[in-house]
Formats: sequence, structure tokens, C-alpha cells
Amino acid sequence: MVGVLQGFFVVWSIIMVGWFVGRQRILGDNARQVLSGLTFFVASPALLFETLSKAQLGEVFAEPLLVTAVSAVCTALIFFSIVKFVLKRALPEAVMSSMAASLANSANLGIPIAVYVLGDASYVAPLLIFQLAFLTPVFLMILDASTSSHRTTPWGFILMILRNPMIVGSGLGLLVAGTGWDVPPLVLEPIHLIGGAAIPAMLIAFGMSLSGSRPLQAAAGRRVDTLLASAFKLVVHPAIAYVFARFALGVEGQALFAAVVVASLPTAQNVFVAASRYQTGTTVAKDTVLITTVVAVPAMTGVALLLN
Repeated sequence: MVGVLQGFFVVWSIIMVGWFVGRQRILGDNARQVLSGLTFFVASPALLFETLSKAQLGEVFAEPLLVTAVSAVCTALIFFSIVKFVLKRALPEAVMSSMAASLANSANLGIPIAVYVLGDASYVAPLLIFQLAFLTPVFLMILDASTSSHRTTPWGFILMILRNPMIVGSGLGLLVAGTGWDVPPLVLEPIHLIGGAAIPAMLIAFGMSLSGSRPLQAAAGRRVDTLLASAFKLVVHPAIAYVFARFALGVEGQALFAAVVVASLPTAQNVFVAASRYQTGTTVAKDTVLITTVVAVPAMTGVALLLN
């Protein structure tokens, strides 16, 4: 338990450094975008490659992937039913807010939490791959079908997945793990050094994004949707993960704790990007990202106290 709390302390400390840096504008106005780009396109793929190349595939993609898929899909379907048929929202808006309620920040916060709190970055791999390769494309296909613009072909979705550097890094790592090939140290060492930049850069950029953020300031008529989506992401999603993992699959110990913590991650920031692209649900997407981002680490600390 002490180790878990120490992990959260490390994560939260670096986030607060990022918040201070952002508030004081020490690195300039575009620093967050630069750091985010560095982690997304370079450092995180390297970290995922190194981690997954040494992983046991059965442990990564058996029960963890099933828990990830069931909990995310159930959360999205339950939330969608409420906002569509009870709150009477339009289909595109209901889909977008369902994304906010179920799509987790698997990279910018998920990887650091997996490393410092769970002790292994591979814990977040099933979530990352499931979301990037399946859940997000499904959401976007529904939005494409229900809006009059931004139509995308099936081949376009396949290319979008294959061009994602997280998928490329993870896929190559899994290929190495599956074949049992030992990467030469001369090749692995620079990958290791580059991957080492991922977590501090992620957390500093994450902290910078919190500076000046004020949710629910422009949520006219959609505060119920925002608060409901936040509650689903931080409470309902991990609760479903716990119930399914514990009672349907019999998962216990560290594996159960990891499944619940991963499901407790805040709403992915790219939900707001999608909302802006499709011009629907932008307020709910933006405010849900902000609320869950601020509350997530304390909430996951509470989960650690309950399960350890």
C-alpha cells in the first residue's frame, strides 16, 4: 500500500510542477503542444515498444483485454441510453457525450500511472490498443453516419489506425514478444533512452493543461450531461470493471487492482478534438475532460485505499 501511495505522490508531484510551469509561462505559449507532440510521436511509442517486447502476451491480452472491452462498452451503452432516451439528446450529441463517459486517457496519464502506481506499463496496453483500434473508430463511424460532413471511408479508418504511432510502437513490441526475438542492446539502448522521456514530459504537459481551466463556465443547459458523464467515467466505469473482473472472471490481487485503476482514468483529451471536428457536444466534451482530469488522481488514490 505504501508503494502505491508513493507512486501517486510521484505522479501528482510532477503534474503540479507542470501546472506551475504552465501558470508562470516559463516555457512559452506553445510548450504544452511541443511536449505533447514529443510524447505522442516519439517517446511513448518507444516506451511501449520496449515494455511490450518483454511482456508475456497471455498476461497482457487475456483477462485484462476482456475486462477493458466489457467495462468500456457497457459504460458507453448505459450512458447512451440515458442521454438519448431520458434526456432526449440528438443522436450525434448522445454519441459524443458517450465517448466522454467511456473513453479513457490511456496515454498521457495512463502510462505514467501504470509505471509508477501499478509497476508495469504493460497494464495499460490492452486499454490503449482496444480504444485506438476498436472503440474510437466505432464512435467515429457512428458520428460519420449521423452527421452530414466529414465522411470517412472504411479504408480511411484503417489508415488512421495504422498511422497512429502508439499502435505502431505497440504492434512492433508485440511482434518481438510473440517471436521471442532478443533485440540487440545496441538497438534497444537508444529506444530505452527515448522512452525514458515519455513519462516526465507527459505529466508536465498534463499539468500545464490544468492551468487556467475552469469547467462548467459555459455549460448552459448541459451541466447535467457533463456531471453525469464525469460520474460515469470516474465511478460507473471502474465499478463495472471491478464487478466483471472479480465476480465473472475471478480476478484478484494486483490484477484486479490494475483493472479498476485503468478503468478509473479520466476522459481522453481527444474526445474534445472529435467534438470540435464534428461540431457537436463540444461543451460536454471539454468540461468532462477537465472535471475528470482534475478529480482522477484523488479518485484513483481512493480506489487504492479501498482495494489494498
